[in-house]
Amino acid sequence: MDISIHSSFLPHTDPEASLAFYRDTLGFEVRQDVGYAGMRWITVGPAGQPGTPSVVLFPPGADPGVTDDERRTITEMMAKGTYASILLSTPDLDATFEKLQAGDVEIVQEPTDQPYGVRDCALRDPAGNMVRIQERR
Repeated sequence: MDISIHSSFLPHTDPEASLAFYRDTLGFEVRQDVGYAGMRWITVGPAGQPGTPSVVLFPPGADPGVTDDERRTITEMMAKGTYASILLSTPDLDATFEKLQAGDVEIVQEPTDQPYGVRDCALRDPAGNMVRIQERR
């Protein structure tokens, strides 16, 4: 079997704020930007790496099978940063973190050597999603 990751999904609450964060702050390129019925799906990925997996930023209430109660729960979990997360990597965590600190980013954890053998930091995107960045070894 030959299976690879094509894309993953992260919810957004404000497409422009999410676009600014992933494009301008993290340096991702926009691969697709699609509007439909007043909603917007934005696909981003590492700049200059067209064959790499993408992240699709999507409106969390877009699924017609989601009830109003479930939408409220999703909104509450997103606000707490417990609904969705992504793990990114960089060859130089300290330099990356320094650049992130210079912007308007909500830092959750400064670069830390974790007891499970990795060095990483954590921040939240504009929708509240947890973004962890790990140093490549």
